[in-house]
Amino acid sequence: MGDLFAWLISFFLLIAILGILLYQLMCLADLEYDYINPYDSASQINKVVFPEYITEGVLCFLHLITGHWVLFLLCLPSSCYNAKLYSERRHLVDVTEIFNQLPWEKKRRLYKLGYLVIILALSIFWMIWSIVDE
Repeated sequence: MGDLFAWLISFFLLIAILGILLYQLMCLADLEYDYINPYDSASQINKVVFPEYITEGVLCFLHLITGHWVLFLLCLPSSCYNAKLYSERRHLVDVTEIFNQLPWEKKRRLYKLGYLVIILALSIFWMIWSIVDE
């Protein structure tokens, strides 16, 4: 039962991260189509970057303490990349450079979205596997 509880927490953390990423992509798309000004878009994205990084770190730590080694090893590169961006102070979107960085920021978030969808699919598979196994 504890394993199922860990998978459910993992599932909801992944859904939260995916929601944050989709919100960031929507802000970037609004900026691209000129529905929102650069200052508002950058401030909205920057508000959710730190919670996204914390949630990904908690997810990685959850897989570590529950012994789900494969998903821990899959989540570790993303957490290390986030820590690297944060330590280099490149995690926030710059208002003055947002139009120059727009394709790169969208691409980075789309890659992360695909990466997390794969982790979500594996998490759902192993959650169902643990239900059937009990």
